[in-house]
Amino acid sequence: RAISGNTMETPPSSGGAADEHFPCSRERVTVVLGAQWGDEGKGKVVDLLAMDADIVCRCQGGNNAGHTVVVDSVEYDFHLLPSGVLNKKAVSFIGNGVVIHLPGLFEEAEKNLHKGKGEVKDFRPPVEPFAVDGIQEQQRQQQEGKNLGTTKKGIGPAYSSKAARNGLRVCDLVSDFKVFEEKFRMLAEHFLTMYPNLNVDVDSELQQLKGYAERLRPLVTDGVYFMHKALTGPSKKILVEGANAALLDIDFGTYPFVTSSNCTVGGVCTGLGVPPSYVGRVYGVVKAYTTRVGVGAFPTEQNNETGDLLQSRGREFGVTTGRRRRCGWLDLILVRYAHMVNGFSAIALTKLDILDALPEIKVGVAYKVDGQPLPSFPANMDVLTRVTVEYKTLPGWCCSTEAARSFEDLPPQAQSYIQFIEDFLQVPVKWVGVGKSRESMIKLF
Repeated sequence: RAISGNTMETPPSSGGAADEHFPCSRERVTVVLGAQWGDEGKGKVVDLLAMDADIVCRCQGGNNAGHTVVVDSVEYDFHLLPSGVLNKKAVSFIGNGVVIHLPGLFEEAEKNLHKGKGEVKDFRPPVEPFAVDGIQEQQRQQQEGKNLGTTKKGIGPAYSSKAARNGLRVCDLVSDFKVFEEKFRMLAEHFLTMYPNLNVDVDSELQQLKGYAERLRPLVTDGVYFMHKALTGPSKKILVEGANAALLDIDFGTYPFVTSSNCTVGGVCTGLGVPPSYVGRVYGVVKAYTTRVGVGAFPTEQNNETGDLLQSRGREFGVTTGRRRRCGWLDLILVRYAHMVNGFSAIALTKLDILDALPEIKVGVAYKVDGQPLPSFPANMDVLTRVTVEYKTLPGWCCSTEAARSFEDLPPQAQSYIQFIEDFLQVPVKWVGVGKSRESMIKLF
């Protein structure tokens, strides 16, 4: 299959055993990131790559993320655990950049263990004890008439405490509990002063956390030394699973309607203590159309029959919140911007089968404001809400792609759709998803 332009991945460096996803030498960290507003299907790509990995890591976010993996007709939902936990030979590592809701973590681990999969190994992230963002959202609604559309999981407050240097960390919890208790009570007093309506029983919470400390202690390690040993010792294949997505990044996303962490490639280094020189392949996951949960600008959104069809065929409801996702055409201006930030080695194009029923498919290829072309994706969200989108219309294929297992099995129109995406982005499409199962991911090269 011809790949146009200078888009082929560079071969792995010499010097020992390697494969195409985990090159040897220093570049032994492979990263999977969302390239839109989340819900692109990152978990399925991670699941594929994790079968060859020695360590699978989470580096950012919290249980506001939701990844679904289907193996042998069994569906697994992950929120804090890396999706690669399904590989029992791999260590699942949760890094310092992640915020942890401890009851949710153990509940998730036990639920998946009952399905016969997975084991939690190591983690040392911050702790999120006060989910005050629900109260914050109510205040925004009362004062401004709008909210940010957060998941109300306490993610923002946990990262705020981290930045304010009064946050709680797992290393505090498993060390001296008396010292941890003092920090907890000070933080509780801080939040109760700011939010008098916050309902929290401090003594009960401390008693519960003391129990978690005993369960956590044998699972905790120093993340910097753990990763350094993995990177500099005998060759290890390390896979990093991004949470959320590029356009939800606190710095590069559609601010303020974003998450509270850095979910672009830089977050891998700060969230795991990994030097940039060790990062090799960076795979971007792109849904074949665009979705978004909650509020915020969405230039290619379709509030019509097309949007309803994409929503129903794609079963577009959030894994974490259950909220209906807004749906629209694929926005390649947005994906190209994500590529500028992350430098994708290749793309996984997911949910192509959802487009099977459409006689024609539109793709956003340019923005205009007041009739004038925009040279780049706008940083100002007021501008983004005013853009008009220039579309390229491509023929649909009006037949099922679900049984396809190779590029040649796809209808010619679907092949042209993939080729158009590659040509526009100048990035190769390495996988195409045409269904929910692991086997429905077509590898193109």
